[in-house]
Amino acid sequence: MSAAAVTAAAAKARLHEGEEIAFLDVREAAAFGEGHPLFAVPCPLSRLEASALALVPRADCPVLLIDDGDGIAEKAAQRLAACGYTDVSLVQGGLPAWDAAGFGVFAGVNVPSKTLGELLEHDHHPAMIDAATLARWRREGRAHAFFDARPPVEYAKMRIEGARCVPNGELAHRVGAAVPDTATPIVITCAGRTRGIVGALTLRAIGVPNPVYALENGTQGWALAGLPLERGAQADPLPALDPPQAQASRAGAARLIAAAQLSTLSPRAAQTLLDEANRTSFLFDLRSEAERATRPVPGAIPALAGQLIQATDQYVGVRHGRLILIDDTGLRAALAGLFLRALGFETHVLALDAAEESDVPAAPAPALKTPTPPPAIDARAAWSLAQSGVPVLDVRSSTEWEAWRLDGARWMLRGDLPGALAGSARRVLLLGDQTAVAAAACELHAAGVSVRWLPADLDAFAQAGWPVDRVRRRMSREAARDRVWFVHDRHDGNAEASRQYLAWEMGLIDQLDEAERAAFGWVPIAPA
Repeated sequence: MSAAAVTAAAAKARLHEGEEIAFLDVREAAAFGEGHPLFAVPCPLSRLEASALALVPRADCPVLLIDDGDGIAEKAAQRLAACGYTDVSLVQGGLPAWDAAGFGVFAGVNVPSKTLGELLEHDHHPAMIDAATLARWRREGRAHAFFDARPPVEYAKMRIEGARCVPNGELAHRVGAAVPDTATPIVITCAGRTRGIVGALTLRAIGVPNPVYALENGTQGWALAGLPLERGAQADPLPALDPPQAQASRAGAARLIAAAQLSTLSPRAAQTLLDEANRTSFLFDLRSEAERATRPVPGAIPALAGQLIQATDQYVGVRHGRLILIDDTGLRAALAGLFLRALGFETHVLALDAAEESDVPAAPAPALKTPTPPPAIDARAAWSLAQSGVPVLDVRSSTEWEAWRLDGARWMLRGDLPGALAGSARRVLLLGDQTAVAAAACELHAAGVSVRWLPADLDAFAQAGWPVDRVRRRMSREAARDRVWFVHDRHDGNAEASRQYLAWEMGLIDQLDEAERAAFGWVPIAPA
């Protein structure tokens, strides 16, 4: 398939027409982090097909690709056509043409969500507490409840001592159990600004009577104030709800849904929407893992409500797509829908507590296919071939390469293939996981190169006598193009990087043009 090329101006206009469109940036993560159009969704060539199927599950959804004007988008279009996508076009000239046309280029990741956070702060002015004041409260023993709005994985990287991990959405749902006293001040932090702001506003939205504060600039603001962070903390179990607290969550959901005029669905109505052939519908289950296990919803994507708001472009690749949000009491779904609607999505709330026990929707499987991985080869046979001169290409992530390296293997990104391979090579061994190997094999097969898959199994390499370098080594920033380097060390003690990051967040609104600003809706939250 030859993808149609559209001008940057035509592409920009399509993004603001209000119709479904998947605007996929197929460059690697480093380039995306340095700058991309506001509503471009990261979908790097190195993991293109698997990412695209998750982000864009409808085969005939219009897909628009952007690259650096280097031909990667053309290659990506061919690969997406092989998956079954039928409406793929690309921005002629890529990001350089976009920039030359005078359109905005935004650094960082999750930019629409973070921009929404700044707009929320600008519009609703949640109460803030600075690091020095909170530190004084703690020294004085002043009563307060302190929560970290991030998921457990991020919480473990660094936290402020005493902060309890209760992610956004979960805190609002469980606030009666987490903070029984309605007079106790509540402080919410994250790593920067967005989740603290959103967390404070979710509690205001459901009418929590406690004084609620977002910690100004989160853990980065705390560190910039010269205060210590704790690393390696494990999250406690989420507070359990008793029957009256669960009923309070249901009542809060009902009030919020009515006040914000959110759409609600029964399971059967949700199924009708999911079965519509001409719309892209996503089904998200916002319950905890244990809750999902007690009443599974086939095909639903598990997500924390707060993360779905914070990093929407990691879950949804279709602008103006339809999001069906599942919860038990409906409160987590309603809160997510409130903010996601402001990002331009059609949102619907499905509260399972209000449905029959056996009545749940099921997300249909996408009519799309990913590349088939090449045949696997065991480590002993692969070692013999490698010793005879067959190239071994490592297509794992750069962070995996840094942890250990297989003797004789050469690390490579998919986009470098087949050009970086010696022209005489007619067969290759690919080291990595099934998804990365299947993707890279497409480029080699197209060049007539035979490929075998070498699973990354350290025990098997040891048994085969294949030397492995286990000394942690740093890959250069220039080489590791598969990761975001934009102020990457802001959580590792680099104060200047933290200042740059916070300034970037606070400056996002000023970067918006008129059409981009109009793309964000109003979030109806009553004043405190």
